[in-house]
Amino acid sequence: MRIFVYTVLIAIYILSRFFHAPVISYSTGAVALVALAISAVYARGLYLISGAIFLLIGFVLFIQSKQPWHTFILHFEQVLGLLSLFFVLPFMNSIIRVGRYDKHLSLLLQDQAADLNHLYRRSSGVCHILGLFLNIATAPLLIKSLNVILHDLPKKVLTKFYSQNLLRAYALCLTWSPMEVMVSSTIDITKVQYFIIFPILLSMAIIMLGFDWLMSSYKYKGIQIAFHTPHFFNKKKGYKKAFELIGMLLLFIFMVSTVQHFLQKGFLFSVVLLIIPFSAIWSLFIKKGKRYFTVAIQHWKERTRGLANYFFMFLGAGLFVEMLADSQLLSFLKPVFELGTEKTLILYSTIGLYFFITSLIGFHPLVGFALLAELLQPFLVDIPPIPLSIVLICSSLSTVMFSPFNISVSILSDELSAQSYRIGSWNMIFALGYIGFGIVVACLVEMFFMY
Repeated sequence: MRIFVYTVLIAIYILSRFFHAPVISYSTGAVALVALAISAVYARGLYLISGAIFLLIGFVLFIQSKQPWHTFILHFEQVLGLLSLFFVLPFMNSIIRVGRYDKHLSLLLQDQAADLNHLYRRSSGVCHILGLFLNIATAPLLIKSLNVILHDLPKKVLTKFYSQNLLRAYALCLTWSPMEVMVSSTIDITKVQYFIIFPILLSMAIIMLGFDWLMSSYKYKGIQIAFHTPHFFNKKKGYKKAFELIGMLLLFIFMVSTVQHFLQKGFLFSVVLLIIPFSAIWSLFIKKGKRYFTVAIQHWKERTRGLANYFFMFLGAGLFVEMLADSQLLSFLKPVFELGTEKTLILYSTIGLYFFITSLIGFHPLVGFALLAELLQPFLVDIPPIPLSIVLICSSLSTVMFSPFNISVSILSDELSAQSYRIGSWNMIFALGYIGFGIVVACLVEMFFMY
């Protein structure tokens, strides 16, 4: 039932982006309401609590707005772009597994690893590449591979190693990934072309990754590990698979940018449209078409059943954000953003602080992002778009490293049987440094390239 309702909802939403008619809008809202009701039955934990709170507040604000009751179902469409990406991502994940890219990179990770510092850099690099495609599934895969080598290390050292190594690399790879929701949503808000900010974001990720590797050379210097060479490992083929994977990403970026240019429907929507056909065609290119469709459909079904948490929380958050933006409750923030248009350093620092605080008190970064986007909307014409994009992306994605409510920290916490706050605390200073670095780069770009 969940799979059918979610599929119908996403299909109607995609249709609504091409054809604007009241019947399509109301159909989208009606199915969204059904999806919300079904998701409420299966949602658990913080997602259930957050979604219920957002839904309740949004409903109260709707009543106070005195809008006609029949318009209630029209206030859920705002988040359907985000949910559409979650819906189609399994098709991209499946091509990585069918092409055995994950297996070869995992074996490459284990080959001739002699000390902990060497392994830190190598696993960080592999995580950076795999994270672009496998998303959060990267962490369990790498932990499984690394445990073969690191099982003799003390638990505290091992937990800290995984927390800093995997979460930092994962957050940095998302910084420039065209399939990351924060990146595509930022592009849709600021109207910046992806290829313009791509070199800046990639350079920042490389610099921060290099700094992290430099710090690891001091933290893990001299700590030896058991030498391990995987059996029957073809190193040449491993590197070939890695370059093939990078080539696939670059081709995907080019195609998404092209579709965005011609359709003018937004970067996120272009990614959603292309993931399934692109993955299917690539499976034929690597001669794995039959196996791909078998694996992809099964994986998609499994992941879609597990989307109830996201559908409930984000549909509730969509109503909350839209009704809050229509109310006068946030009018006290208007002077802050008006000042920010004149002194952008204050604005960028406020954005960084906003994401840091909201991620610690329980707001999912995507919800916080949606709310901030509404607040910024009236002032976007006066804010330099490229620097703003840099700050939004860096600040929002820094939460991946430390927020106890982020799914990346939660999954790592489960894998390592450690507290989420403890795992996040080991990355907090690095995350703050990343936010600060993003603000500095944004100011430099504004100073030397915008005028």
